[in-house]
Amino acid sequence: MKSVVLGAGVASALWLAGCSQTASVSPAEEFVVDGRVYGMPEAEVYREDYQGDAVVGEYVTASPHLAKLDYEGNKTHHVRMDTVAQKVEVAPGVSYNAWTYGGSVPGPVLHVREGDRVIFTMKNRSDEAVVVTSPAKDAAPFYRQLADNPYQKPGSAISPMPHSMDFHSGTVAADDKWRSISPGETIRFEWVANYPGVYMYHCGTSSVLMHTAMGQYGAVVVSPKEGYPTEADHEYVITQSEFYLQKMGESYIYDHQAAMANNPSHVTFNGHVSALMDQPLKASKGDRVRLHVLNAGPNGTSSFHVIGAIFDRVWYEGNLENEWRGMQTVLLGASNGAVMEFIVPEDGLYKLVDHEFHDAERGAAGALIAAPVQ
Repeated sequence: MKSVVLGAGVASALWLAGCSQTASVSPAEEFVVDGRVYGMPEAEVYREDYQGDAVVGEYVTASPHLAKLDYEGNKTHHVRMDTVAQKVEVAPGVSYNAWTYGGSVPGPVLHVREGDRVIFTMKNRSDEAVVVTSPAKDAAPFYRQLADNPYQKPGSAISPMPHSMDFHSGTVAADDKWRSISPGETIRFEWVANYPGVYMYHCGTSSVLMHTAMGQYGAVVVSPKEGYPTEADHEYVITQSEFYLQKMGESYIYDHQAAMANNPSHVTFNGHVSALMDQPLKASKGDRVRLHVLNAGPNGTSSFHVIGAIFDRVWYEGNLENEWRGMQTVLLGASNGAVMEFIVPEDGLYKLVDHEFHDAERGAAGALIAAPVQ
């Protein structure tokens, strides 16, 4: 098997150029209902000699970062998230060979606007030893941020396996767009972000529980076309998820029986028990903080709470039609998301927890520090 070092900026640029030449953007099958676009072209499955960046896209970031939408109106996004196996750490001394999108667990955060079109490409590179720790200077924001993350310590691995991509943010025929592809195959399809929200994506290949628990999930944030009625000083993305690991010799492996019994070994925010503890979120007294929170599961619920704050506004699933006020805790089932805002009342430490404390004690905890502006 070959070892491929990411950061091939030329290869990524050529891939983007090829997308712009070959992508079908306005097929005759499209139709519009209430301003929403349906009827995407059939997915393409093919083989390509692509060895560039496993993640490509201007508005693709690593949690807790969210890309700023610096364009007017709507845009067509060319996004690539290849599937690669990586050894990742989820707690000090606890690493396992994860199945990932692009090299991290959770996978990249994609930010688009309601009405935007996404032309998505994914190559199944699970049979390659792909290195993700040497990004090029012109790599996607995701890789620059992943390189600054000291926790997961990604290392290349090989685990040939069929994989797929299921975007909850897309309204398409699942048996076409979300189909499984074999190692070495590439799939390309498109979807339109018809509804605003905080959405999960994940692998839909059987066993879906296993593929998700192994690390194949992430968040898509679709911002409302008209924007939010408030103006946030800070925006962050938090993905809660469970790991089901058992020790085997000096390493850890996935425990399917524990997953079936919903008995996680670890529950984390953004993929590591220390991710939001040792590197807390930042704000200042009086700031409005906007959190885009996804509970990826794959099994448990989340009772998301910020100790010392009350959620001034909550848009359940991230949709402006679903507004709540004055929430102490927001209950999220597996794959539910929400946009939660609060005002930072004073300088100090604000802990983020799953108020289902058995999950908090397994690692679902973090912090926001509010300090005086220097």
